Amino acid sequence: MRQITATEAAALLRDGDTLVIGGSGGGHAVPDALLQAVGERFAATGAPRDITALHPVGLGDGQTRGAGHLAREGLLKRAVSGTFVNSPGVARLALDEKIEAYTLPQGALSQLMREMAAGRAGLVTKVGLNTFVDPRIGGGRQSRRATEDLIEVIQLRGEEYLFYRPYALNIAFIRGSAIDEAGNLSMEHEAVTLEMLSIAQATRRQGGLVIAQAKRLVPHGTLHPKMVKVPGILIDACVIVPDQWQTYETQDSLAYSGHHRVALDEVPRLPAGPRRVVARRGALELFEGAICNLGSGISTGIANVAAEEGVLSRICLTNEQGNIGGAPASGNEAGAAMSPDAQVDQPYQFDFYDGGGLDLAFLSFAEFDAEGNVNVSRFGGRIVGPGGFINISQGAGRVIFGGTLTAGASKKAVRAVEQISFSGRYARARGQAVLYVTERAVFRLGAEGPELIEIAPGLDVERDVIAAMEFRPAVSPDLRVMDPALFADGAMGLAATLPPRAPRAAEARFA
Repeated sequence: MRQITATEAAALLRDGDTLVIGGSGGGHAVPDALLQAVGERFAATGAPRDITALHPVGLGDGQTRGAGHLAREGLLKRAVSGTFVNSPGVARLALDEKIEAYTLPQGALSQLMREMAAGRAGLVTKVGLNTFVDPRIGGGRQSRRATEDLIEVIQLRGEEYLFYRPYALNIAFIRGSAIDEAGNLSMEHEAVTLEMLSIAQATRRQGGLVIAQAKRLVPHGTLHPKMVKVPGILIDACVIVPDQWQTYETQDSLAYSGHHRVALDEVPRLPAGPRRVVARRGALELFEGAICNLGSGISTGIANVAAEEGVLSRICLTNEQGNIGGAPASGNEAGAAMSPDAQVDQPYQFDFYDGGGLDLAFLSFAEFDAEGNVNVSRFGGRIVGPGGFINISQGAGRVIFGGTLTAGASKKAVRAVEQISFSGRYARARGQAVLYVTERAVFRLGAEGPELIEIAPGLDVERDVIAAMEFRPAVSPDLRVMDPALFADGAMGLAATLPPRAPRAAEARFA
């Protein structure tokens, strides 16, 4: 195995190259030392220029790390990712029309790496239809300079699908925990495993270079073969970073890596306020054994409420990065999970999601409109991107969108969303059950759009709800008052009232 420095790895990039990067969010398996070296090389020499940065998950600490190291005019020509929320410098280049910017569904990009590894034509999926990534609506573009079509609409057996085109890859930056002298890379101390194997396979297949960052170099034969995530036959060189942290905020959490189990009742209690009310109302949709995904933002509070109510062990929380069970982390640590039961590679997690494996999806909204559309990807002068939102919201059996009805003086129930991250019309056509939960009221997706079905105790429909919206929703003739327990200080008693799970048809065979 060739061992090189981060500076030497950065020097391998040439003008116009496509760099594919593994990792997730706030430093989870992000090869940050390699990215930093690229940024420093450009600052010192002006090279490389006009590269394309491709990474399925947003990378960064919300400031300058991760993809933020590449946020330099002239260095980047194009950025393609699930989200830019972790790298505001890249988002700023897109807003200023300095780069070609695309944000595409995280799951589609993750699965596309696997398709490319196999040499298949690309990814065929329904994920993204009727949203802003549909080429008839926007094609995932986040800047006017982004003129190339990366997605096509195709017909297959009389149905519409989206075709995500493959990319020409030159260099891959990946990361693991240890690498042996033969180049075998393990990830046993990482919080996520993602699609590192697929990225390496896809890059090698196209004749590109695969550079691995790891915390330590070990003798050949000392890594257990089942711990090896990327075999040495796929890796060209390694960079050893002894002070590599597990995430940007955590040096080494045994709970994140699965080496230590923590009591799930240690999850902190949410403080009183709108976030707690929204999370508690969402938690009323839980049932015994429910398989759930918690999106970022206000919806992560579901885990806190479930722990407080003593039902966290009676449901299964998952995140798109591949953790199943345990308690998903929140904030800048989102993507990790404390004491998960299993960690699978991200493409397979999205296979499960896209295939309808989720019973419930708890997702946040930035705004929703009169059609029932939801926007999380671009609003208020910010480019965020959808992350895993589109895969999750389209695939789940039931979706609960959570958020406050207003944000300061701004109304979040608008006439028409700025970007369609979730299509109300498409959901209605597929018979999907959808709720919009706020601290003042609860709406469901009705025949024409959001329908008001619950209102907080003591509030007036016209004065406190409809006046805070840009459109007039339908009002259910069976309008109810939200459970007063949602607003009280003590527990709601969910442990005693958690509904049973309806048996699957196949389970009848056990009778």
